[in-house]
Amino acid sequence: MTEKTLTGFPARDRAWHPPALYPPYKTSVKRAPQAPLLSFPSSMGEETGPVFGNDILGPLDNDLIHNFAAQGEAAIGPRIVVHGRVTDQFERPVAGALIEVWQANAGGRYRHRKEGYIAPLDPNFGGCGRCITDETGAYEFRTVQPGPYPWPNGVNDWRPAHIHFSIFGASFAQRLITQMYFDGDPMIGMCPIVGAIPSAEAIAQLVGRLDMDRTIPMDARAYRFDIVLRGRRQTLFENRMEGL
Repeated sequence: MTEKTLTGFPARDRAWHPPALYPPYKTSVKRAPQAPLLSFPSSMGEETGPVFGNDILGPLDNDLIHNFAAQGEAAIGPRIVVHGRVTDQFERPVAGALIEVWQANAGGRYRHRKEGYIAPLDPNFGGCGRCITDETGAYEFRTVQPGPYPWPNGVNDWRPAHIHFSIFGASFAQRLITQMYFDGDPMIGMCPIVGAIPSAEAIAQLVGRLDMDRTIPMDARAYRFDIVLRGRRQTLFENRMEGL
């Protein structure tokens, strides 16, 4: 499906996004649709809600270094600031977008009861947080750089270090789930999930760029990750093709 407007919201350009079926990424074989996709106009509920406000945020929601830590403690690992802007397909800022993030700790382990990796847990790191974009579409949060981890896709497959993002824009129609990788990581090109992405330009859109101008001296490096919702050049929607 090429880009077209559906009740005010452009559809995703399916030639830009990865295919749903990519056998080297083994779980895509079971996840991929078995029948032709159906397209429906967006509903009123999808176009008008939800609406989020800063009153839903806690004081440390955007500080993953401290939001799970004991009093006087902090998460272990290289400290970073992740920031950027959320825009629509016309480069207009998306204000009031809720951004939720989750990630592995600096050793590459998630705080999850079914986690299979033997790297140690950090008792002061929960691995999740959230923030809301300002009137210019800007966002920012602090965290530690996650580590890579092995996963049972192949004999020796590893996921490159990454942070998961869930974005609710002006409405459900602008929902996006994606991942940010890190500038200069040689493991990006080895990942079967990344291998499903059809172009180097699209892969580059998922890489947070080192931003020395935003570093905090003697504290944290910074990475810039800009996000585009809907339409042509939308930030990639993971490895799935369901929906519009």
